[in-house]
Amino acid sequence: MIDRAAAVALDAADPLAAFRDRFHIPDAGVIYLDGNSLGMPPKRTLERLTEVYEKDWATDLIRSWDHWVDLPQRVGNALAPLIGAAPGEVVLHDNTTLNVYQAVHGAIALRPDRRVIAISPDDFPTDRYVVDGIAAATGHTVRHGFDRLDDVAVMVRSVIDYRTAALVDVASETARAHAAGAMVVWDLSHAAGAIEIDLRKCGAQLAIGCTYKYLNGGPGAPAWTFVARELHDTIRQPIWGWFATKDQFAMGPTFQPRADIARMMLGTPSILALVAAECGISLSAEAGMAAIQAKGRKLTQLAIELCDQFGFTTPTPRDPAQRGNHVAIEHSDAKAVVRELSARNVIFDFREPNIVRAGCSPLTTRFVDVFDGVSAIAQAR
Repeated sequence: MIDRAAAVALDAADPLAAFRDRFHIPDAGVIYLDGNSLGMPPKRTLERLTEVYEKDWATDLIRSWDHWVDLPQRVGNALAPLIGAAPGEVVLHDNTTLNVYQAVHGAIALRPDRRVIAISPDDFPTDRYVVDGIAAATGHTVRHGFDRLDDVAVMVRSVIDYRTAALVDVASETARAHAAGAMVVWDLSHAAGAIEIDLRKCGAQLAIGCTYKYLNGGPGAPAWTFVARELHDTIRQPIWGWFATKDQFAMGPTFQPRADIARMMLGTPSILALVAAECGISLSAEAGMAAIQAKGRKLTQLAIELCDQFGFTTPTPRDPAQRGNHVAIEHSDAKAVVRELSARNVIFDFREPNIVRAGCSPLTTRFVDVFDGVSAIAQAR
C-alpha cells in the first residue's frame, strides 16, 4: 500500500523540488493536476512583463522595435535545444491552429502528385478540423489511419495522445513515412517541455506545438513552428504576411519569402506574449529535459500505482518509455467528479467520454499532489 508519507518522502528527495518556489502558487491548498492545459505562471514572468511595460513600451515606445523585431526567432532559438532542433529552425508565432494549417499546406505543396492527407480519427480536434478544412478547399482526401502511406502527401500526428498519454515512436514512424514518399507534420503540444525528444535525430522535418502547457507560457501563449533547414528554400506557406517577406521595411509591391525560418511568420507578433513564453522556456532549459522527463515518469508511475490501489482503470501505457506526463483515469461519472473536486481546489480536467485526466508538470507538481488528487477521486465516488 502506498501512503501519503511515501509521497512526502519522494518530494523530499526530488532534485527539481526547488523549481516550484519559482512559480506563483495562488493557494498552498490548491492541488493542480489539470492535464496541463495551462501551466502555472513563473514569478519571473510577472516581473519581466512589468519591465517590458515600464521600460520598453511606456518609456522607449516605438524605439523598442529595434530589439523586438527578431524576438520570435530569438525565443525560437531558446526553445530549439529542448526539442532537438538546431539554431534557426524554430520560430514562435501565432497559435497552434494557424501553425498546423501552414505546415500542412507547406507539406502538400511539396508533394503535388499526391492527394491524400492521413490523420488519426482520434487526434486532437484542432488538427483534425484543420486537415478536414484543407481537404475540403483543395480536393484532397482525408484518410483516417496510417496503414497505407504510398499515396499520402502528408501524415499529421501528435507525438503524445492528448487523452491516454500514449507516446508515438517518432523516429520509426518518420522513417516509415519518408520511405513511402510522404511528408510528416508532428504536433508536440503535449510533448514539448514534458519529454526528451530530438527532432533532428528522429529525421523530422516539420513540427508544431504550443507553449502554454508544460512550457508555462501563459494563456494564449504563442505556438511555434519547426522547419528543418534543408526545407527552408523550398517550403511555401499559404498566408503571406509582411514579417515573412524579404526586406520587410522596403514595403515592396510583391511578396518575396525570406530564406530562413522567418518565412513561416505572418504579421506583427505579440511581444508581451513572446516575453512570457521566453520566461517559461528558460526555466525548462535551466532544469534540463533529462531531469524533467525523469521526474515526469516517476509522477505518472505513482499515479498509475494509485489507480491500481484504488481500483481505477487507466488506458495510459504502463511502460514509462511509451507515455507522456499525464494519466487518464477512467470513471463512470468523470465529468461530475471533476466539477465536484474543482470546487474543493482539487483541479483535474475531463475528457470525453469518461476520463479524469491528471497532468503532472514536473517543475510544479509534487508527488504529494498526485497522492492527494487520486485519493480525492476515490473519496468522491
